[in-house]
Amino acid sequence: MTKFNFSKRVPADGTDAVGVILKAAADPKIISFAGGLPAPELFPVKAMKEAVDQVFAERGQEVMQYGAAKGVTALRELVLQRVKEKENVTGQLDNVLMTTGSEQALDLVGKAFVNPGDTVLVEQPTYLCALDVFKSYGANFVGVEMDEAGMKMDALEEALKAHPEAKLVYTVPNFQNPTGRTMALKRREKLAELAAKYDVYVLEDNPYGEIRFKGQHVPAVKSFDKTGHVFYMGTFSKTLAPGFRLGWVVADEAVVNKLTVLKQSADLHTDNLAQYAVVEFLKHNDLDAHVKQISDLYGQRKALMTEGLEKYFPQGVKYTDPEGGMFLWVEVPGVEDTVELFKQCLEHNVAFVPGDPFYAGDPQPGAFRLNYSNAQADQIKAGMKHLGEALQDERELTAKPSYD
Repeated sequence: MTKFNFSKRVPADGTDAVGVILKAAADPKIISFAGGLPAPELFPVKAMKEAVDQVFAERGQEVMQYGAAKGVTALRELVLQRVKEKENVTGQLDNVLMTTGSEQALDLVGKAFVNPGDTVLVEQPTYLCALDVFKSYGANFVGVEMDEAGMKMDALEEALKAHPEAKLVYTVPNFQNPTGRTMALKRREKLAELAAKYDVYVLEDNPYGEIRFKGQHVPAVKSFDKTGHVFYMGTFSKTLAPGFRLGWVVADEAVVNKLTVLKQSADLHTDNLAQYAVVEFLKHNDLDAHVKQISDLYGQRKALMTEGLEKYFPQGVKYTDPEGGMFLWVEVPGVEDTVELFKQCLEHNVAFVPGDPFYAGDPQPGAFRLNYSNAQADQIKAGMKHLGEALQDERELTAKPSYD
């Protein structure tokens, strides 16, 4: 059998712990809170089909031809208009690059800025796929402590002083994946200030920001950026459909130009049909009304999940209380092995994502992520009962005296 000599970027066999977990959770008997999927029943299928039909009728040959690497001009203009309206982020057309999902934006920024051995500062915990991307470019990670108001700026400044070579700060300030926390306004202002002071770039990832079901909107970190140190990422994956793979970066023109060159090496350009279809859809449909439907449903599902937490979970369990997005974070004191806890929960026909892969450093035992966006009400009610029973069983097993 041939032994392939893969590059150092390729993960070693057996390192895809999340893939194994999600595969196990895909069993039809399992109620899974493990994925990060939007609710498919809210995808605007009929309206999008009409949009696609119209695009083919008007631009059939154009959408089937090669396109511009930066993306369709009309869509970039709409993105600029939307980020100004929603996030107080201003810019010109040359500040916007359309990407094949926000995952490609992460990859392009990693490729453009992270050399082997460079330090990347991340929230502790943080989005696991971002860790995977930056790790593939040889990053060294430094985790920055969070609390309920997001990344702590005093901890970040201490990390910047201790690591003056730091290249990048990565943050998900709104309804963070995995914790659901939102960064406070003053901390956003301070983050932009620290970026300029220590000449470090900030990658602001905002996939969930519009999915708010309570509380007050907080403007983007990028809206406080006066020096171009903040790169803002967004996506249509959570507000329209993830299958279209449409994301974007808003950044200084020099940054966008470099990312565009790297994108040309990766895929030449993002899918023309998807871009034009969204332009057409937005001409005839109210995206804000659609996003409100999503937010209302997720708010109901999150409320059901927290009711289940209060009703069925053992005393002492802590959990976050997100005001939007798709996730909440649970911490179970006394649990040493969260992956083992996951296996115990599978026996109760319920699944979550263990917290370990979300940490750049040592993980916090007993922490895990729950997703509420892609579960029906009856699944949430039953699943939280099963999960509570599994946690209770684990507590009893841990507390059982040993007679060895």
